[in-house]
This record gives sequence, structure tokens and C-alpha cells, in this order.
Amino acid sequence: MQTNFSSTLLSDPNIADANEILRSCVHCGFCTATCPTYALLGDELDGPRGRIYLIKDMLEQDRPASDTDVLHVDRCLSCLSCLTTCPSGVNYMHLVDHGRRHIEKTYRRKFIDRLLRSVLGWVLPDGKRFRGAQFAAKFVCPIVNFLPTQLQKMVRLAQRRNVIDKVVTPQLHKAIDDRKYHVALLTGCVQDNLDAAINLATIRLLTRHGCDVEVLSEVGCCGSINHHLGQEKLALAAVRTNVAAWASSDKQNPFDAIIANTSGCGTMLKDYGFLLRNDSEHADNAAHIASLACDITEFMSRIDLGESVQVTSMKVAYQSPCSMQHGQKITKQPVDLLRNAGFEVVEPTGGHLCCGSAGVYNVLQTDIAGKLRTQKIASLSALSPDIIASGNIGCMTQLDQVGTNDMPCPIVHTVELLDWATGGPVPPMMTEMMAPRS
Repeated sequence: MQTNFSSTLLSDPNIADANEILRSCVHCGFCTATCPTYALLGDELDGPRGRIYLIKDMLEQDRPASDTDVLHVDRCLSCLSCLTTCPSGVNYMHLVDHGRRHIEKTYRRKFIDRLLRSVLGWVLPDGKRFRGAQFAAKFVCPIVNFLPTQLQKMVRLAQRRNVIDKVVTPQLHKAIDDRKYHVALLTGCVQDNLDAAINLATIRLLTRHGCDVEVLSEVGCCGSINHHLGQEKLALAAVRTNVAAWASSDKQNPFDAIIANTSGCGTMLKDYGFLLRNDSEHADNAAHIASLACDITEFMSRIDLGESVQVTSMKVAYQSPCSMQHGQKITKQPVDLLRNAGFEVVEPTGGHLCCGSAGVYNVLQTDIAGKLRTQKIASLSALSPDIIASGNIGCMTQLDQVGTNDMPCPIVHTVELLDWATGGPVPPMMTEMMAPRS
């Protein structure tokens, strides 16, 4: 794609990066074939190619974002399916991030939109604030159906039942036998409060396989929520805090890996080097931290999972999160691990398409997210599974929404099944279905 940025604009490293990305695009349109919003809405501007033209014009002309720009860029899920499809290697992920930052700097949203986005960016990345929101949601429950659609969504997501009322506190969890690895675990700002069982299962699995697992008190949100809302200062502040904490600990006792068990967070961690590339104080440490980051299934594939203790013929439908398969290019590892652990694994048709979660997308774009959810549940139900496994708390809460009964079976995190198969307890969400019938 030909570009015409002025030399003044190109002196900005972010614009220079956007220029290189734009010039790699050859207009082929392969990306539209796998874009969920284009498939759903049929509008060129709701596909990656159309959004690329909108972002190019905004940045190249250095003009404020228009209503049209905002409408169509906001509708992007950042599912990154286009990254997998693109034959030219266009880094759409970074380009749409540039576009979102430009929108937040130059566009005046309606008051209710500004308020909603500010609340999401203030509450979700902070565990204490999110727990407060969960508490408040209990009192709002009786009138939830009378609230605006977006607020209904927020309340129902906050109401998701935490089956284990025990979050992971910062400490060092020692390997059960001889230590082979030293790893850090990102517990997630929302995940620990929505489903603490995931982190507990992760720690059990890792310590059982020779890992000392360190959870640092200084590490907070990965920054992805603020990042995708275009709230650059808040996002980079979170990134710098985490980089400094992990880098300091790594110098004292080197990490073999920094583990993420939420794929959206993992994608963000692996991009830390790029995000702080122009930060002279943190650039080197950020690149190092990014090189250590890996998904829990990615790490378990590197080491020996060992033999399954629990033998089961249970049919597991694997729902691959977009941030896992498109953002991190992790596709085989989770499936292979589950099969090696003794499960019968099946995968849905259209598995490359998003379920509609996409961070806070399901709150901001409720109609599109709801239609994508319906499609995903239909494809999973067609497999007649005993259980659904996923690697992202966002997908799990999107599919298993409070007040709905359309899920064909319980959904659990992949790591919970791997933990159970190698000697851990039955995942809490499965206890009822596993109980012997009288």
C-alpha cells in the first residue's frame, strides 16, 4: 500500500511504525474471509481491509477521528484472525492499537460512552475495585432487567459465581519434589475473583511437575484492558510496573518462564518489548520479560507432563481463544496435552471465529457479541461434549453467562483438566456432573 506521511509525522516512532505496517498491505482481502464482524455484517468497513483504510486516512492526514472511523474501529474485536490469514504479514494488531490511541486523543465520545469506558478502565484492572463491583452487583440483581443493555452485561459478568472463595496470595509456592524450574505466575486482575480455581489448579500442576512458582505482590494487571480501550498512559504504567517487578526478581533468582493462564494476558505480555521499545529505562528489561512469557499449555508442552493418573473417556470440546490461536499462534499444544492426558478431544467447526468476549467488547458491543456467542454455542453443542475446555477466562464468562441455560455442558479451564488428570481434584464446575447417582 502506498503511503504519504509527512516527514514531521514520521518523526513520531508510532507513526513510523504504522507507516511500515500500512506499506506491507497488498489489498488482497484474504483477511475479510475470516473476520467475524465482516462475516456477520457484510460491510467492507467492518473488515480488516476497510479498517486499515480508515486508520491510514486518520493518521496520514493527521485529522480528528470521524463518527465513521469510530463506529467501525470500535466494532473490531481484535480477535486477530486476520493475522493468521494475511499472506503479507501485516501486523494489524499494532495498527489497530495506533488507531485506537488516535481516536481517544482526537474524538469526543458521548458522555455515557466516556463514563462507561472510564469505569471499565478503572474497575477491571484493580482486584479490590472489581471485588467491590461484585459486591454491589448483588444488590443490583433484582432490577438488572430494567438497566440499559450495557449495564446489564456488566452486572451479569460481575455476578459470575466464584466456585472457590480463595484467591492466590503473593508468595513462593515450592515444588513438591525436587525443583527443576523457577517460574513466575500472572494471576490476572479479574480471573482470581471470577474463578480462583484456575490459578489454584495452575499452581498445583506446576509444583507437581517440579516448579517453584512465584507470585509477586508488585505485579498487577497486564495492561491489556486499558490498552484496548486506547487508554495509553494507564496501560503503559501497568506494563512498566510489571516489568520492573519481574526484572528485579529475575536478577536475584532467574526465571525459566513467566506463566500466563489467561491467553489475552499472555498475548499482551509477549508484546511488552514492542510496547516499551522507545523507553530507554525499561526497553531491555521489557524485551527480556516478553521473551520469558508463555502460556501454561505452552510451558507444559516443553516439559514432561507425565502419565495420566485419572483415566477417563470423557469427551472434551476444546474452544480455542482467539488470543491463543491468532495472537500467540498456539494451536496444537492444548489439544495434544488434553489427548495425552486421556481425554477424547473434539473441535468445533468455525473454531477460528471469535465467541464475542474480546476483553470488554461484550460490554461495549453487546449486540454483535451476543450473535457471535450464539454461533459459538451452536457449534460447540453440535459436538455433544461432556465438558468444554478453554484457555481464557473471558471466553468462559462470555459463554457461561449468568441467567442463561443454553450451554450444553459445563465449561472449565484447560489447566483444570490437566491438573485433575495428573492427580489433582475434580474441577469444581464438574463436581455435580461427576457425583455418583443414587
